[in-house]
Amino acid sequence: MKRRSLLVSIGLFCLSLLLIVSCTTGPQTSPDATSSSPKVSLGFSAWPGWFPWQITADKGIFVDNKVKVDLKWFDGYLESINALNAKQLDANSQTLGDTVSSLAGGADLVIVLVNDHSTGNDKIIVREGINSIQDLKGKKVAAEEGTVDHFLLLQGLKKAGMKPDDIEFVPLETGQAATAFVGGQVDAVGVFPPFTTQALKRSGSKTLFTSKDFPGSISDHLVVTRDMVEQRPEQVQALVNSWFATLDFMAKNPDVSTEIMAKRAGVTIPEYQEYADGTKIFTLTENIAAFQPGDTMNNLPFAAEQFSDFLMSVGLIQEKPDLSKLFDDQFVKAAAAKAQPS
Repeated sequence: MKRRSLLVSIGLFCLSLLLIVSCTTGPQTSPDATSSSPKVSLGFSAWPGWFPWQITADKGIFVDNKVKVDLKWFDGYLESINALNAKQLDANSQTLGDTVSSLAGGADLVIVLVNDHSTGNDKIIVREGINSIQDLKGKKVAAEEGTVDHFLLLQGLKKAGMKPDDIEFVPLETGQAATAFVGGQVDAVGVFPPFTTQALKRSGSKTLFTSKDFPGSISDHLVVTRDMVEQRPEQVQALVNSWFATLDFMAKNPDVSTEIMAKRAGVTIPEYQEYADGTKIFTLTENIAAFQPGDTMNNLPFAAEQFSDFLMSVGLIQEKPDLSKLFDDQFVKAAAAKAQPS
């Protein structure tokens, strides 16, 4: 499983035009709704903040909100990004950093919802004997190149006054990186659930730092094509309404919800429950606040500028994209107005 790559190059964007979405595991489709509009193709992949979409489909919440949805599961997160860039999806679950990268590569996308912030589930895990970030100097550190865990690693190095070439970076797919770490082939690894569980099985291993140490640095979103916003805004609204209805269902039915999400994640219920504190699901009120201008990483316009600068500084994008039309909060505001008592 590849999760949340920050590197979406123009080359990958072009290649994605040839991507055949059917190569992923079979799509999961909600029952037909009453709407006569075409189905919405919505992608998601392995991350605790996106597993609720499985509840939305399984419990008929899309149908309740009168939208027909093909919910497509991607084993490879990067494949979902490529599919959205190629307009083989109408919407996708992806990070802010990836979306900025996609804009730089020529995609025309809109963020309409904040699913969550990573508050500890992204981890840099190290072997016995490494007790500080400075101890990583000259060590082999594995992560999937361009993913947010690579980004987290670079953020940690920067905070410690180190440069990327102070370590021996080993680019490996996330699952392979965890395996290499457990096998003693590398000294440290950047991973996310469920691979954090695997990595920590190495004797003497421990977490060095996590996304909790960099608040707001990893945010996850519902991202749609601009065509969706301009041509089918009622369906975008239905997706947003369905998300918040799902959060209501989860609050009222925690056991059933956890069972569905654990099954989709391929882990046991106790293992899934360990991930709960590492992801902060955003409420409606928190969504509205996130879209406002400000000077913290909790303010999306500010965070996008910071990501753009960072991606430029490490050479992951060649020029800063136009961020002026990236965010559209009309849908979360409409959802909030609908939720107000009459």
